[in-house]
Amino acid sequence: MTTEADQNLPRVLIIDDSRMVRASIIRHIRDRFDVREEADGEAGWQTLLVDPTIQVVITDIGMPRLDGYGVLDRIRSSRLSRISTLPVVVISGDDEPEVRARAKNAGATDFISKSIGNVELLARLEALTQLAQTQLALEKSRAAALANASNVESAAAQPSADSAASGASPVPFLRPAVELAVVVIEIDQFERLVSRYGAHVAQLINRKLSMILATKLRKEDSVAELQQGRFAVVSPKTNINGASAFALRLRHAIEHVVMTYREERIRIQITIGIASTDTDRVTEQGPALVNQLMDLAIQRIALGRASGGNRVVSEGGEVLPELMDRPARAPVSIDQLLLQVKSGVAVDEKFRQQLQEAIRTLAPLLELVESEIPSGLSPVSLARAAHAG
Repeated sequence: MTTEADQNLPRVLIIDDSRMVRASIIRHIRDRFDVREEADGEAGWQTLLVDPTIQVVITDIGMPRLDGYGVLDRIRSSRLSRISTLPVVVISGDDEPEVRARAKNAGATDFISKSIGNVELLARLEALTQLAQTQLALEKSRAAALANASNVESAAAQPSADSAASGASPVPFLRPAVELAVVVIEIDQFERLVSRYGAHVAQLINRKLSMILATKLRKEDSVAELQQGRFAVVSPKTNINGASAFALRLRHAIEHVVMTYREERIRIQITIGIASTDTDRVTEQGPALVNQLMDLAIQRIALGRASGGNRVVSEGGEVLPELMDRPARAPVSIDQLLLQVKSGVAVDEKFRQQLQEAIRTLAPLLELVESEIPSGLSPVSLARAAHAG
């Protein structure tokens, strides 16, 4: 019987015709996962259809009625997104490369041996349940993206007393009272990835982007998957500088992602389009405003794609880190600068720029030090020199 405490644990479905194997896995994971078990693939598939709380599937390969490959085929071809996107772990006593490769090609998220250690099994399952939870959050946020924007009211929506008295028409461009930005992210050459590596690998790449996205968002942001390989982020109370800084950080994070498939290293690049109420001349309000900004952002993705991809594009053209306002740039690490000085690093142009940023960052502290312990140091002069640089 499932207890109230079990209901708060991630649910895992184990499909294996060996009662001993099922019992062994359950014994290892029952403290951290709520478990359902079935003895064959057909029973496991029926359980998936009726239980939407399952977050990860562990399946054997050789089973009666429906084997593991059949289970994978049904899951990946399901029209229910909650099923087709489920992480599936194949567990087998046969660790031959051919078996592993066939399982991966059939859509397995991971492949583990029945002799796997307890610590490694738990680590893999926890990572996969986090993946499932992220995917579920993205699914739920599709509707929330537009609903959240309905709270963004326009200051120009109500005509002023003067304009009402004079009978003047409202101005054609509206200035919302709350700043709003829409950022659309697209995986470069996503269709080529599907063609070259298959839909399953492309889906894993898509999930990887969604997981990274989830770590970069604020609570007030909403994210929606518009289509495979394309996401939209709606950010209230965000201007062009904030949206641009977010986009550059995200692109930088993606540039460092390397995925391996059949010993081939796959690197991912993204193109990002940005639209915001503080730079774009908008004519809509409420949910229609979000749609207008999203259309503009998608148009800018097309411009970035035409320029070769791997770009961030806003109303003013390509967004480059060196062209952004200083408040939106990443703060310099004082600790890192001190380590460079102690290690005798050469003073080059990049170091000088970081030094200027450090002076601007430390200016309030330097002023306090000078006021408490007068030493003839001029924090004001240092700050002015840094800003002049």
